[in-house]
Amino acid sequence: MSGKTTERAMLVEVDDKDLTVDCRTLAPMLGVQPADIPELLRAKAITSLCEKGIDENEGEFRLTFFFNGRRARILVDPSGKVMGRSVINFGDRPLPPALRRDRT
Repeated sequence: MSGKTTERAMLVEVDDKDLTVDCRTLAPMLGVQPADIPELLRAKAITSLCEKGIDENEGEFRLTFFFNGRRARILVDPSGKVMGRSVINFGDRPLPPALRRDRT
């Protein structure tokens, strides 16, 4: 399966109040097992930030997740289609304060 097919298949559920990311989408980006994500979220080991687009990006979302030395970012259109993904992995070094803007 090509990367483009996989990218098209990834969706984020978007409703009036919530965005839901499948653990199978997020886990490889953070270097964890999908089954471990709920407990890591409850323990606040994984934190997140959701930004809503304005102007030319109206209706889009930028979801950012932080775990250990990783920052994973998912860009989503209004229908929930994943438009892009990125991961910055600082390894054993902590994320620089400018990159760790989590608010949850």
